[in-house]
Formats: sequence, C-alpha cells, structure tokens
Amino acid sequence: MRSPIDWLGRHLTHWLVRDGPPPPTPLCDFDRLRFELRPADVILVEGRSRVSEVIRMVTQSPWSHAALYIGRLFDLREPRLRAAVEGHFEGDPEEQLIIEALMGEGTLIAPLAKYRQDHVRICRPAGLAPEDAQRIVAHAVSLVGRGYDMRHVLDLARFLFPWGLLPRRWRSTLFQHNAGEPTRTLCSSLIAESFNQVDFPILPFIDRGGDGGIRFFKRNPKLFAPSDFDYSPYFEIIKYPFLGLDELALYRRLPWNRDGVMYNDAPQEIPTETVARPALVDGGVKTPEET
Repeated sequence: MRSPIDWLGRHLTHWLVRDGPPPPTPLCDFDRLRFELRPADVILVEGRSRVSEVIRMVTQSPWSHAALYIGRLFDLREPRLRAAVEGHFEGDPEEQLIIEALMGEGTLIAPLAKYRQDHVRICRPAGLAPEDAQRIVAHAVSLVGRGYDMRHVLDLARFLFPWGLLPRRWRSTLFQHNAGEPTRTLCSSLIAESFNQVDFPILPFIDRGGDGGIRFFKRNPKLFAPSDFDYSPYFEIIKYPFLGLDELALYRRLPWNRDGVMYNDAPQEIPTETVARPALVDGGVKTPEET
C-alpha cells in the first residue's frame, strides 16, 4: 500500500515537470553544439517546466538542469562499460547519449537530441585527461537506476505556495548537508559525485594552512546546482548562438526591428518622441521637447 507522501509526490512530480511550449526561435545552434561535444562534458539546460522556474528562482541562474555527455557507444573504450550502456539504452548505436537524473524517472541514459529545442550550453572540464573522462563516465553509468530524491520534489514545490499557507516547520532542506538518501540523487549531485572520483575540482573550499600551503576540500555533491558548473573557473564555457557572429562586424547587419523593444518578452511600441536624439546647442544638450 502506497503512503500518502508517495501519492502526493507522484502528482506533484507530474505537475512540476510538465514542459511548456518551446521558444519559437532557439537561442543556440544545436547542430554545431552537438558536433563539439566530448565525453564528460557537462550540458546545462534552460528548462521549460514549473520546476525549472523554481530552480532558476532559488539559484538565481537561467540553468535549471544539468546532464553528463557520455558520447556514442564507440566512444566508450572499456568493453564492460560499453556493455553496461547497451543494457540501459536500446536505440541507435550512433546516437549521442547523456546521463541525467530526472524528477519522477530517476537516473537514466537518454539521447542528446531530446534537448534540440532547448537553450543549452557546454561546460567543459579544462585539461581533463582522456582516461579520467572515461572514469567519470563509468561512475555515472554505475549510478543509472537510482531514484530521484522525492523530498527534493516537496522542497521545490514549497516555493510555489505562499509562505503563510504552510506550517513553519516545513522549511526547505534543499541545501542541508544530509538532504536526500544515499540511494537517491539529483541532476547536479550525480555529476559532481562522478567528478569527485578523479579529484577534479568544481567549486572546492580552499584553505591556506599554517605553513602557507594551499589545501583543497571537496564539497558535498548534494550542495551543487546546475549553475555551479557555469560559475566554476575550472570549466570552459562553449556556446554556439543561433546566429553566429564569426565574421568581423557582422552584428552591424543583423535584422533589427526598429519599431519597438521587448519588455518581458512582450513587444512594446516606442513613441517616436521618446527615442529622438537630443540636439547639441551652444555646447549643451537640448531635449526633444525644447527643439
């Protein structure tokens, strides 16, 4: 018999993860970006669901989800690792694959193409050795099948309700060190735990000892958010805009609309008098009303 908390969790999950419509025009060139990817790259996604809005609000970042790129099957050098991936994914062996932890689904292997219509960005671990990239991927594959932390679902849902409607004791545990269970994970903690296997820094605590030496301390993987990979100085940011500006001064020829500007994604007309340039008079500036 399922408990009330399980019933509530399932319904909240369905409500939180339902995606809104994709943007009419993408911000990135997905085909160029997918060609650039290497195993162990972190992919940030600007999601379109209610839970994505909450994560953006909590982290003050547009990135609401993170996935680990593992490549195609032939990119996996170790036969046992390749066999493990084949056991979790029955699609085209030429498909580019990612590992991610999804609310309501747990940790799984999925095709990269599922994010074709989303705004995505590559965060590449700088100077990562190829053999360590394989170890990171191998550890992430070993976590496939883990459940998603359902307490995290309730924590996120709490941010969508007025504070006064909920008991004071229902405080968020999003950033507590002991949040979640060892058999459950989140999208960012999955990736952080995998990088910890090769001692690659993301956002370590840095301390200077009494002898003047520097010491690095690992953070709890459950404390990471998707935006931390974007913020980390140890990851290179790779992005391909939908309309590239590789050619010198190409931005001068962009098809700008001169009839208005956008406020909160809604077009607003600008009266001509508010955009008229001030005139110079006797070394001073004359406003449009004075001319």
